[in-house]
Amino acid sequence: MRLFFALWPDCDVTRQITDTAHQLNLEGRRVDPKNYHVTLAFVGEVPATKLAVLQQIGRSVRAPQFTFECDSIEFWREPQVVVAAARTAPPGLVALWTTLNEAIGLPRERLRAHVTLARKVTQAPVPQAMSPVVWRATNFSLICSDTGGVESAYTVLDTWSLLDKTENH
Repeated sequence: MRLFFALWPDCDVTRQITDTAHQLNLEGRRVDPKNYHVTLAFVGEVPATKLAVLQQIGRSVRAPQFTFECDSIEFWREPQVVVAAARTAPPGLVALWTTLNEAIGLPRERLRAHVTLARKVTQAPVPQAMSPVVWRATNFSLICSDTGGVESAYTVLDTWSLLDKTENH
């Protein structure tokens, strides 16, 4: 099983990101909007027996809801992708990312919250300003990724709510 923790957008955020992607003259393979997400922690290939451990990690997270903005279109040459990125990460996003990555034992790398819009892009698109997409994160999910087809297929295995600010931590 190839697993990762992610933020999954609501319908409004998906629509806004889709509208942004359609305004770009992108070469390469566009990502289907149903696959838009922000990866929080990439676990990778694990045996099915580890699923319960990862679900327990998800259940144990006590992090507050937060809002962030995808506000920049970027071309990343090395992975050959075009992304809608967040220039800054709010403390809530950083805390959730840190908690999950530490819980599964991943090394601390730089957080770069983004949604991939297209893959196998060999040339940067014409730079364009992006209207910020405001994303209210109220939950996060454990996702199974099947990369065997033409396009990755994602299955949400479990979802956990982030804490409303009115709840006690």
